This record gives sequence, C-alpha cells and structure tokens, in this order.
Amino acid sequence: QVQLVESGGGLVQPGGSLRVSCTASGSGIRFNIMGWYRQAPGKQRELVARILSGGNTFYADSVKGRFAISRDNAKNTVTLQMNSLKPEDSAVYYCNTSPIKWDWGPGTQVTVSS
Repeated sequence: QVQLVESGGGLVQPGGSLRVSCTASGSGIRFNIMGWYRQAPGKQRELVARILSGGNTFYADSVKGRFAISRDNAKNTVTLQMNSLKPEDSAVYYCNTSPIKWDWGPGTQVTVSS
C-alpha cells in the first residue's frame, strides 16, 4: 500500500511563491500519472495539475502560467511550484494518482493572505 505525505505549505502574501512536495512510499510513482489536487473550505476537491510518467504536463485554467508540476521518479517525489499566488489559491493541497488509486495523505495547508 502506497502512503503519500505532502509538505511545504504555509502562509504567503498575495503575489508570493511556495513549493509543495509529495513523497510516496511503497511501489512508487514511476509508472503512474501523478496529480496535485486542492480542496478549499466548502468546496469539492479539484485537480489543478498532473504530470505523465514521461513528463508531459497539464494544468487547470485557474493555475495555468503560474504553477509548475514536476516529478523525480528515482526519489518518488512530485513537486508543485506555485508562483503569483492569489487568495483564491488558499486550500489544502494533496497529491495522488490521476485518476485516483491510492488513499489520500494528510495534505498541506496553503494560505494566501495579506
């Protein structure tokens, strides 16, 4: 059973940057499409970015041009670089496969506020 652990969230001012990371234990991420999801209070969890095993990337329109997803298959990590952050980016951020196959990790809180 793969376990996911997210890290790197925090409080940042609008326009700032954060990098969140996800480490997977167990069989690893190598052959999986990986995604970053987020869930804001009172809203459904949404997919914001995904990366194929070969490195091709896709982004939700709301984050396109501001966020960048990357992966290191050898280290079983997936990273989301978030730039030009907006208050509406505030949420708990999670990683998982796309489509979802594994149990959710604890997530990492990102708060964008002045």
